[in-house]
Amino acid sequence: MKSRDLVLSIVKKHLSEAVDGLSVEAIDPARSMKDLGANSLDIVEVVSSSMRELKVKIPRSELSKLTNIDQLVDLLYRTVSEQAVQKAAP
Repeated sequence: MKSRDLVLSIVKKHLSEAVDGLSVEAIDPARSMKDLGANSLDIVEVVSSSMRELKVKIPRSELSKLTNIDQLVDLLYRTVSEQAVQKAAP
């Protein structure tokens, strides 16, 4: 099972790769990706890359409700945890 900190580090890694000049250390999870300089294409890339790396799918309708990085991490972590439970069930 992946920890929430691991999910956060994955999102930060992809965000720092998508936004020029943004370091992982400068990312405040309480802020939105837009606040940190990401445009809409960057945000799609960060979310897609994070979901790919975590091997999860989240409906767009869920993603559109998010306003900051912490909420994205919570949603990704919850989805990863639920999938792990479903796989473990007989």
